[in-house]
Amino acid sequence: MTQPTPDSRQPRTAPAPEQMDAALGHVGQLLRTGGIAQGAAKGLLYSIIETLGVLVGDPDLPEHARAGYEGLLESARELHAKIDGDA
Repeated sequence: MTQPTPDSRQPRTAPAPEQMDAALGHVGQLLRTGGIAQGAAKGLLYSIIETLGVLVGDPDLPEHARAGYEGLLESARELHAKIDGDA
């Protein structure tokens, strides 16, 4: 199987705010039900926070989208802080 060349790859698009919200909600739900270890949840939240931070920092991002990502970023940080407080 051949690897695609850089020119033939589709450009990456930012995940929709709904997708990021679903990921954040899923991690929160797993924490509430004990379906995930706190360390694993912290790792996932770190990735979500980093991704949202990159999206918020994108100068080409429309302002209405930035506001949505900023709200999700704050929610992710709060959940991460809650885990740190429980540990």
